Amino acid sequence: MRKCLLAVSLVTCVSYITPTFGAFAASPQSEPPTVTLYGAGSLRGALSEVANVFTTEYGNPVKTEFGPSGTLWGRLENGEEADVFASADIGNPLKLYQEGLSGPVVNFTSNRMTLVVKPGLSVTPDNLLSVLLDPNIKLGTSTPISDPSGDYAQEIFRKADELRPGSFETLDTKALRLVGGPSSPPVPDGKNNLVYFLEETKQADVFLAYYTSALSALEIAPDLQVVELPNNLALKADYGLTVLKDASPDGKKFAEYILSPFGQKILMKYGFSSPSLVSVPESQNWGGMVLGVGIALVLKKTSASSKKRKLSKVTTCCH
Repeated sequence: MRKCLLAVSLVTCVSYITPTFGAFAASPQSEPPTVTLYGAGSLRGALSEVANVFTTEYGNPVKTEFGPSGTLWGRLENGEEADVFASADIGNPLKLYQEGLSGPVVNFTSNRMTLVVKPGLSVTPDNLLSVLLDPNIKLGTSTPISDPSGDYAQEIFRKADELRPGSFETLDTKALRLVGGPSSPPVPDGKNNLVYFLEETKQADVFLAYYTSALSALEIAPDLQVVELPNNLALKADYGLTVLKDASPDGKKFAEYILSPFGQKILMKYGFSSPSLVSVPESQNWGGMVLGVGIALVLKKTSASSKKRKLSKVTTCCH
């Protein structure tokens, strides 16, 4: 493994997915083949829209299966068939690659963890850790191992422990694993998880969640608060995409579409950010690098405008 520049990391699997940008064309079949996508639950809105646009443009229906990335990885490892796996972390798709079940992994987008707070509770980045440690505050998280969001919460607890020794044990013990796991309480169909647990059942007072999930909750319940984590607790979530080894040509084409400027613009619209510098197995060629640079330039422009639109409802640090 080795570090690679953003432009290259976006196209890690270029040699595995033959580039066809500018030359996409639906095959001349009466019934175009269906593409199957397994994706992290946090990608449901964004990748559903990408899939719909892809189907409209190229004719291939896209069957989607969204859920906790760790759970989806287990299903794919056990033989379920899909063309593309889009995970909320790098680790789960990387395991498929290392097991010979998929191509290399692309860091195709990123997210970040925030704290979603019930109405009436005063939380700022400055007092956030004290609020989390308050024994009277019910802290909701996702489930570690099954869902990367739960793993990211654990990492935040470790960061807290460096600031206040003993915090990891306190936070790990009190955390309520309300989503993402086999033992998590059911959420009625059509309900937003965060709104359901923070406002309807009141099982949590605060919830560590992705920024994109927080934005979705705000659209339904604008009285919720979204508080950015302070710098010493902040955590970025890098998302990985891989093409399964038996993927159809149309599945590979769909993966390319997610990586394309068109797909990336849609991800940005839902609050995702440009990918980070990460280490993943890679195959490089000049065509891939040029493509990556083009995507990176689009992301830079789109990211700036997206942040201006979305940060107005989010409490951030003033220093």
